[in-house]
Amino acid sequence: MKSDPDIFELIRSAEPVFWQNPDLSQSPSFSLTAADVEDAEARLKRFAPWIADRFPETEPAGGIIESPLTAIPQMAQPLSEKFALPVGKNLWLKRDDSLPISGSVKARGGIYAVLKHTEDLLFEKKLLAPDSDYRTISQETIKAFLNGKKLAVGSTGNLGLSIGIMGAALGYKTSVYISREARQWKKDLLRAKGVRVVESEQDYEAAVAAGRADSAADPDSRFIDDERSVDLYLGYAAAAGRLKKQLDEAGVPVDDAHPLYVYLPCGVGGGPGGITFGLKLIFGRNVRCYFAEPTQAPCMLLAMASGKGSKVSALDYGLTGITAADGLAVTRASELVWREMRTNLDGCFTVRDGDLFVYLRMLSDVCGIRIEPSACAGFAGLQYTAPDSGENAAHLIWSTGGGMVPEEEMNRYLCEGMQGQSGR
Repeated sequence: MKSDPDIFELIRSAEPVFWQNPDLSQSPSFSLTAADVEDAEARLKRFAPWIADRFPETEPAGGIIESPLTAIPQMAQPLSEKFALPVGKNLWLKRDDSLPISGSVKARGGIYAVLKHTEDLLFEKKLLAPDSDYRTISQETIKAFLNGKKLAVGSTGNLGLSIGIMGAALGYKTSVYISREARQWKKDLLRAKGVRVVESEQDYEAAVAAGRADSAADPDSRFIDDERSVDLYLGYAAAAGRLKKQLDEAGVPVDDAHPLYVYLPCGVGGGPGGITFGLKLIFGRNVRCYFAEPTQAPCMLLAMASGKGSKVSALDYGLTGITAADGLAVTRASELVWREMRTNLDGCFTVRDGDLFVYLRMLSDVCGIRIEPSACAGFAGLQYTAPDSGENAAHLIWSTGGGMVPEEEMNRYLCEGMQGQSGR
């Protein structure tokens, strides 16, 4: 892969950039298949009765963990004013900030990975079968068995919440190795759920390495690896079929004449990579997916534009990896996701921290929707694609988190957004 050398100078200067993938294939090709995604969806349905029993907030949906799709046409005017460019009103917000159980997109992959591991363990011990009533997982025999097992994960916060909450609910002894960027309220919530929190003074990469090493030394422990896990990836991919149903119900066509642009905040890459995989399987070239990253932590942009994958780090370019978008504070991309995205991802762009708070405040003021800073990163992509996308295109911002943010914390975000708006 080749890229304009000027883009690397802009990245080094922590300036916002937009990169269009020159190696994009018109026929998406992945190592995984639609059958793999269907298998993941079937597994989630098997667990749904137990989830509905254990987490009453999921009962109305029958134990299926899903978020609404919300039209936000009223955002067109303030965004157009900010960019000094036209932004059409066919705007949508995928509300993963309101996903039940852990309030972020990580509820998809993280919870699925825990359930997949649990099913594998219980099948092996013949404590469960595919045709079982999965509500039997609450029986004392199974609970006692799972209580002797351990889960571990490295996280900047949201993945730790999803795995910690679900792991604790099933009875695992769960440890979250959490990086310096994690918000205090997330650490406090994990501890309140009975999760062991191992705090690191270093970044995400160091937290993952510590958790991976400790787990490898314990035969009863399973490390859920955001950099390498196919299970996480498939859990995220299951979102695509559900989104298609929501788009159909909302009367939003996706075809040659009506392309769908999707903007996905990106940390190490698992969440947006899995969602992109699922969307491309369904919509092919009619969906255009873009990853959004902070200017100080553009790990996937560097992996893609340089062609070096996980061999390159944002630190190599003099960047800090420190950002208010704590869920995106990752300096080295997942090798698994980079390889899957090399010819399938449409592009990447970066956004300054200050703009995250401007979008956060704008969305709250105009739509009454409150999300966390990292979940706002996708809005920046509209300035690059919306003006030339045509009036028939739909634009979807994937809101990745915020539903569990304490009110006091959210009010601080809103105040910072007000300061950013007044400074424009």
